[in-house]
Amino acid sequence: MTTSNREIVRPSRSEPFDAATLRARDFPILNQEIHGHRLVYLDNAATSQKPRAVIEAITRYYEHDNANVHRGVHTLSERATHGYETARARVQAFLGAPSVKEIIFTRGTSEAINLVASTFGHERVDTGDEVLITGLEHHSNIVPWQMLCRARGAKLTVAPIDQRGVVTPEAFAAALTEKTKLVAFSHVSNALGTINPAEQFTALARERGIPVVIDGAQAAPHLKIDVAALGCDFYAFSGHKVYGPTGIGALWGKAEHLESMPPYQGGGEMIRSVTFEETIYNTIPHKFEAGTPNIAGAIGLGAALEYVSAIGLDRIAAHEDELLQQATAAVGALPGIELKGTAPHKAGVLSFTLAAAHPHDIGTILDQRGVAVRAGHHCAQPVMEFFGVPATVRASFGLYNTSEDIEALVAGLQEVVKVFG
Repeated sequence: MTTSNREIVRPSRSEPFDAATLRARDFPILNQEIHGHRLVYLDNAATSQKPRAVIEAITRYYEHDNANVHRGVHTLSERATHGYETARARVQAFLGAPSVKEIIFTRGTSEAINLVASTFGHERVDTGDEVLITGLEHHSNIVPWQMLCRARGAKLTVAPIDQRGVVTPEAFAAALTEKTKLVAFSHVSNALGTINPAEQFTALARERGIPVVIDGAQAAPHLKIDVAALGCDFYAFSGHKVYGPTGIGALWGKAEHLESMPPYQGGGEMIRSVTFEETIYNTIPHKFEAGTPNIAGAIGLGAALEYVSAIGLDRIAAHEDELLQQATAAVGALPGIELKGTAPHKAGVLSFTLAAAHPHDIGTILDQRGVAVRAGHHCAQPVMEFFGVPATVRASFGLYNTSEDIEALVAGLQEVVKVFG
């Protein structure tokens, strides 16, 4: 049974990449009008829309397989467990992880980073030590490390960005010191789209024996990820950025770290045996998955990863780069528009301001024309402070966006320029 009477058609690499067909066929939410205009969804960095394959997988679980996972001996529990663990294997394959035991389901990137900071971080960082991040980070990759440093008497240090929104390898290397005990950085900036040279940053840290945590929330929808090639110690991403459900994500960590780390939370599932005197913890990954998990979310995430993998991350990235180049040229040519973040290597994010209009006003006018963008600080206030602005307008692209979407964005911005001068 499916979510509707229509058959769910699966994408394939053997088919020509056609964003318009994928949009019309696979993404029901996009087949609507907003204020009398065709919906143009350009807020993918905040959350992506969900293909029918994901919606159907979640619905099928609730309609046919709903039960708690693990330990159950009845058929529904066995089905649910199979779906849940199959999703874990899909995450492993998506990340190129050596072992499925290294994949921990979380609520998303934020929880994954907090998990590492609260366990591995507390064991690695002590008084007088330093934790290094970059000037590009999302609040989720700032605040947990601030909390860790405050608790341990350590210092949070920052590798600076330049006017392009780039952290150069030279700036990153200069920020590493003998006191640096842990490094955390984003693979792709959510506010600017800058793609960090993650493999190079990791190598610089590893030369000094410093473990590396990578925030992959914005990379997962755009780049092919191989944690083994990256050489990092931990990698986190969120399902809802990569066409999956909200409230689910994953953390990959090297088995040697996960085995030695204490549990993040206590409860059911993360134990092997419990008495009033002592608890023996479960093996990984279950040691870090206390309580009933988000089973439907994990199954939906697995379906999302299967969907994008079938299309091909390389083809998605190439399509989005074409859109980014088109949008950069067209939007940048409008009078009064100032682009923020001009790195030579970017994912599908275009961030900009108009001196005469607040980003919220721009976003409101665009919405009246059916164009959905994000206006604000994008949970990256230090980036905004660096550029001396309170906020930007951010248009971010997904696999279903088209050249017509860029044209609609530009037409809307022309109206904004006309209104505000």
